[in-house]
Amino acid sequence: MPVSSNRLVRKTRLFSAIVVATNVLGNFALSWGMKHGAALDGSPLSFVLVVFNPWVLVGITLLAGWVLSRMALLSWADLSYVIPVTSVGFVLNAIMGAVFLGETISPMRWMGTLCIVGGTVLVGLTAPKTER
Repeated sequence: MPVSSNRLVRKTRLFSAIVVATNVLGNFALSWGMKHGAALDGSPLSFVLVVFNPWVLVGITLLAGWVLSRMALLSWADLSYVIPVTSVGFVLNAIMGAVFLGETISPMRWMGTLCIVGGTVLVGLTAPKTER
């Protein structure tokens, strides 16, 4: 594997981890904020006030970071690689919801989650960039 290709793999793995972390933590913070204190009553003012809830604000900030890091990752890695590899975030979101938010996850949902893990592993074993 050439040096530049090795560098690409390391960079892709780092940004994949950043994409997953910002997505999972952003979704968790946003959900926590919306379930613990932020209240929407449908009025425009309530939407503005909700944004200033600290948890919601952290969630929005992390999700903005998720979008930017995902854009960077997609600029050099194939979409067919990025989406499946970063889908491990769905698994981590389910775990965070169950452990920290007290969400009940059915066995069928856990089976779907395991399928995502299997697909992530298979795609992760391939190169992040298709040779042209």
